[in-house]
Amino acid sequence: MAEEATSRKDIPVLTDVITDDDAAGIGEATATVDPESLIAELQTQLASNAYALTEQLLHNAFAEMEATLFTQISARLREELPELIDRILREHLGEDSEEPY
Repeated sequence: MAEEATSRKDIPVLTDVITDDDAAGIGEATATVDPESLIAELQTQLASNAYALTEQLLHNAFAEMEATLFTQISARLREELPELIDRILREHLGEDSEEPY
C-alpha cells in the first residue's frame, strides 16, 4: 500500500488555469512563416500536381491513339490480307494450278 501511495504522488496534476490569453501566445512562435520557404513549398506542390496531371492526360491520349490505330490496322488487314494470300499462293503454285488434270 505504501508503494501505491507513492506512485499516486508521482502522477502530475494540472494546477494552473490556462486562459485564452495564454493559449494565444503558444501558437505565435509557430505562426511566423518565412515567405521564401512558403513560396518554395507551393512551387514544389504546384509543379508536382501539374506533372501528375500532364502524365495522366498523356497516358489517356496515348491509350486513345493506340486504340484508334489498332482498329485501323485490323480493318486494313481484314481487307488486304485475303488478296495478299491469294496472290502469293497463285505466284508460288502457278496460274495453271486452277485447271483440273
